[in-house]
Parts: sequence; structure tokens; C-alpha cells
Amino acid sequence: MTPQIIGTYFVCLFLIIGSGFVLVGAIGLLKFNDPMTRLHAPTKVGTVGIGMLLLASVVHSFDIGEPSTHELLIMAFLFVTAPISANFIGKVNIHRRACDTPPDPPLDDTWSTLSVPESDRDG
Repeated sequence: MTPQIIGTYFVCLFLIIGSGFVLVGAIGLLKFNDPMTRLHAPTKVGTVGIGMLLLASVVHSFDIGEPSTHELLIMAFLFVTAPISANFIGKVNIHRRACDTPPDPPLDDTWSTLSVPESDRDG
């Protein structure tokens, strides 16, 4: 077997794995009811799926003899920004009371940004 055939097999493997992860993320996005669980599926599973698809593109570009590393930059950007955006979306859901509020930590009343001064509280 030539290196090109082996590279093609790896591309196929990465595409199948990546597509499977993206499919599971999409199904999770549609099936979950709570906003926080709905957020969990695409950010965790979808990031790995897109990463595998981009890795397949990198391997294919090396396989055909035209190396491209743009996909590696896209992967790095995706892996850095996806958790940050998921954190912000989660905080918005908590502040809007669209989901269950996390339990109060023991012995600490200033946890995160949920502590509101008495003068700012409604009622």
C-alpha cells in the first residue's frame, strides 16, 4: 500500500468519526429540554466533531501534496473560544433564571456573580 492510500483511509476514518460526533451533538441539541443540558451537547461533542473534520482536511491536503495548516489555526481558535462562549451562555441562563440555580456554597455568600446587594433586590 502506498502512503496516499493510507492517507485516504485516515481521511475516511476522520470524516466518519467527526460526522458521528457532529450527529450526536445535533441530536442532543434537539432532544434535551433544559437550556443548560441543551448547551452541553453541541459544545462538547460538536467541538470534537468539527476538530476531526478539520483534521481530515489537514491529512487530505498533505495527502495530495499541497500542505495546508489553516485548519490547525481554525481548530486552535475553536478549542479556545467554544468553552468561553459556553461559559457566557451558561451564565446568561443562570442570571435569567432559565434553569435551576446552582446550590449555595457552604460558608461563602459571594460565590460568582449571583450575590446581589440588598439595595438592588426586587421586593
